[in-house]
Amino acid sequence: VSMYIAMNYIVASSLGTTDMAAQVIILSFFSCVCMLADSLNMTAQSFIPSIFERPKSKERADSLKKITRDFMKAAGIFGATTVGLVACLPVLVKLFTADASVIALVNSVVPLLMINFAAHAMVCAGEGMLLGQKDLSFLGRAFAFFFAVVPWAMLRVRDWAGSNLKLTTLWKVFVGYNCFRCMTWISRILFLERKTQKEAAALSVPPVNFFEDVDSISNSLPDVQTIPLAKSRDEGAPEELAVAPA
Repeated sequence: VSMYIAMNYIVASSLGTTDMAAQVIILSFFSCVCMLADSLNMTAQSFIPSIFERPKSKERADSLKKITRDFMKAAGIFGATTVGLVACLPVLVKLFTADASVIALVNSVVPLLMINFAAHAMVCAGEGMLLGQKDLSFLGRAFAFFFAVVPWAMLRVRDWAGSNLKLTTLWKVFVGYNCFRCMTWISRILFLERKTQKEAAALSVPPVNFFEDVDSISNSLPDVQTIPLAKSRDEGAPEELAVAPA
């Protein structure tokens, strides 16, 4: 949210009306396409908790790994779909405006939007997977960092660019932020996956001194002796009872 506020503030205060018109069209199309990938976030939050809350075991670790791979594949499919939709924007933009300068500005941002949406689906899926695994402390710190740093970066870029500031300059910052967020989520997911696998492996391996403890216990037990009991009724051999010496 802070990033959108900072970007629109800079467009309104530092760029012209043509850039503002192009920004409105881009954000409108951006918001519509975003909804497709956002569904991955909600779906991950629905499916992953039921697996994550199981007792720690190899089966749980394998199930988490499998569903993580499935969501990554789905993110790839959704990413390709949204990139394809963005590629149609140069044709669709004529439905929003007839101004040639606005159309040219929108078309100049299209390559950046394609890069952004290539990562956006993975960002949504990764965020949902982290929420499903209740990695709330990490997400809280990450969002607090992004909330403060991204608007600061936007404002600094405006100051550095000065009169050379363009709409594409601001979208480059946004694309860099989204790509960084994508890599951060993937790295965290892989870290949690390795951690889960190690925990499952530790549960399936006995302690190092397990067999030594067994030998020690068996050696500490007293020797077993037998004493005869009364003869059975058929005058057979006397039964024996195993007892430990006093």
